[in-house]
Amino acid sequence: MPKSPWIMAQSWHGLLFAHWPVPADEMRALIPPQLELDTFDGDAWVGVVPFRMSGIRPRACPAVPWLSAFLELNVRTYVRSKDPENPKPGVYFFSLDAANPVAVAVARSTFKLPYFNAAMRMSETENVISYRSQRSHRGAGAANFEGSYGPLGEVYRSEPGSLEHWLTERYSLYTVSKGRAFCGEIHHGPWPLQSAFCEIKSNTMAAAANICLPDTAPLLHFARCIDVVVWPISAVKIVPL
Repeated sequence: MPKSPWIMAQSWHGLLFAHWPVPADEMRALIPPQLELDTFDGDAWVGVVPFRMSGIRPRACPAVPWLSAFLELNVRTYVRSKDPENPKPGVYFFSLDAANPVAVAVARSTFKLPYFNAAMRMSETENVISYRSQRSHRGAGAANFEGSYGPLGEVYRSEPGSLEHWLTERYSLYTVSKGRAFCGEIHHGPWPLQSAFCEIKSNTMAAAANICLPDTAPLLHFARCIDVVVWPISAVKIVPL
């Protein structure tokens, strides 16, 4: 963890990891050149991740009811810094759709992340979560997700070296703004994963980022809840060409 104090706490609930393998050359063309694509056994991976956030608050402050809880859905792949002294693996987001316009504005400004406003709905009945998201951000192209999902089996921890560990146990995010790469650190306990089922009725989230998903079933994992702390982003060291 960074030596400096974290600045924000939050909790994530009812999270689905839906992952598809994508040829590395195709994905490499879609990420900024300031970052290095990370692969597993030669494949890049793209994730579509719906969940609910709660308890969002600055350090030493209480949560604000109208800002501290909302739905979020992100589209992501996996990268590393090009800093040879610290090539830490992390997440690169193509989009983060959220159902709170204030949070979207703050995240776009403070964390330089591609957040988008969306109309979203989530409900749960008998361990089945129904989730729907329709992007509504002014000037942005259409993107939607509709499906139902839930857990299967017992909670477990992923094994180091496994694909699921590589996909989920990441504690950095990367973004690029005005030609500069930035890194943000997060921390939480190991993911309490479960196998998952999912029925997807509609999913254009990846296509909106020019990603062509394979016509195969995704690799699915579920997590009921995890508590997270967040640090501010900082510029990645510039590597001379």
